[in-house]
Amino acid sequence: MSQRASKISTIKTYLPALLAGALAPLSLSPIDFWPAAIISVFFLLLILEKTLALQAAKLGWVFGLGFFGVGASWVYVSINVYGNASGIFAAFLTAVFVAALALLFALQCWFYQRYFAGLQRALGFAACWVLFEWLRSWLFTGFPWLYLGYGHINTLLANLAPVLGVLGISFAVTLASGMLYEIFLIWRKEKLWLSKQLALYEIKLLLLGISIFFLGSFTWVEEAQNYSADIALVQANLDQNLKFDPAYIGEGLNLYNGLSTTLWENDIVIWPETAIPLLYQRADAELAYFDRLARENNSSLVTGILYREDSQIYNSMTALGNGSGVYHKQKLVPFGEYVPFAGIMESVLQIFSLPMSSLAAGPNDQALLEASGFSMASYICYEVVYPDFVRKQAHMADFLVTISNDTWFGSSFGPLQHLQMAAMRALENGRYMVRATSNGVTAFINEKGQIVDRTNQFEIATLENTVPIFRGRTPFSYWGSWPIVLFSLLILAIIAGFKRIKSQQE
Repeated sequence: MSQRASKISTIKTYLPALLAGALAPLSLSPIDFWPAAIISVFFLLLILEKTLALQAAKLGWVFGLGFFGVGASWVYVSINVYGNASGIFAAFLTAVFVAALALLFALQCWFYQRYFAGLQRALGFAACWVLFEWLRSWLFTGFPWLYLGYGHINTLLANLAPVLGVLGISFAVTLASGMLYEIFLIWRKEKLWLSKQLALYEIKLLLLGISIFFLGSFTWVEEAQNYSADIALVQANLDQNLKFDPAYIGEGLNLYNGLSTTLWENDIVIWPETAIPLLYQRADAELAYFDRLARENNSSLVTGILYREDSQIYNSMTALGNGSGVYHKQKLVPFGEYVPFAGIMESVLQIFSLPMSSLAAGPNDQALLEASGFSMASYICYEVVYPDFVRKQAHMADFLVTISNDTWFGSSFGPLQHLQMAAMRALENGRYMVRATSNGVTAFINEKGQIVDRTNQFEIATLENTVPIFRGRTPFSYWGSWPIVLFSLLILAIIAGFKRIKSQQE
């Protein structure tokens, strides 16, 4: 084979995997074309057909390049625009990040093809997919972004969220793709649309849809009668490059103060992450002023602020006025808020003159914030993307609050993906989610994961709404992701057992 023919053969082998991976994130915000995920997984199964495990790993890695290259492209914006890295170096770091994450797809495809392919493909592949999404939620502190289930928050599959969470929806998506793949294989072999085998899979798909449909008839939580909170949210749209400039801090606080003037009639006013860009211990005058202002209006102010304790600095939020408590962020953003593998990476960042952050993670047993008689489960920025982290305290709260500084994402896919994940947390836990961000999207999200009201990005805006309080718990709030994770492990164990028996018989 000539060198040119070899290159063409390589392109024909790997290009479909790259395109299939790039297609999947289009099912998520801001594109929201939910069939894209089903089509993507279908083609991945087709591409892996009859490959050996090592080849499957290579194809899986290329699929991952497309998947994270499109879905996590916002990383480049954060590094280049706000990390002060050159375009070339930001592109290099983003490529390394994407290539590293893609290794998980390489391992997933190798694992599936080595041990489970050929027998109950649909179930086996769905189980593998879910286990690797779950693995991503905690491995190396976790990157629980781009789960396929998020793309179905407004489809029939959303009925699964209060029971099995977003991973349960991911399971249903990949199972449906696998069944369609099985139907295609049967049709390709028999060239018939009507056969016993085809009918069996079609019935399975129908039963799956009917079961999920009826799941939506269950009411997991109930609205408390005559009990609700009037809440106002402030989005100041401050320039990120000026926000922490000492010469501009006063002007920024004056903007928040001015925007809040007509909002104090609400029970609670919420400002976004680090809206007060000072250390709590050095902001006595500012905190005293806003505390007094909130009390005089019989209201509470909840705001993001930095906090120092025992030489550690935390990304925090506090409640002033008729509120109390301080919450320290627990889930930190790698490189954004702390440097993983600090001994190695700090030297690299210093060489290229990139900024370093060294925030501390808060303790895991923190009390809920209280404001005007309401209890709030608090999540700062990145924390809201962790399903099992959010559900631990959600059931104890009257509603959920997340504050964020999505300025770091620019006009990329990031802010709207982030909003979609916050909406899924509301649906999983049966609680309103109140979201205040620096430059968008600030929003009220109801207990069904539907956006009640929102701002646009890159505008100065305020929102006011009455938030109903819900009581009761969803199944997900009790058990989290464990049922779908254990179910997936059980499926793989059964398939592995059958394959072993079959190989012994042969």
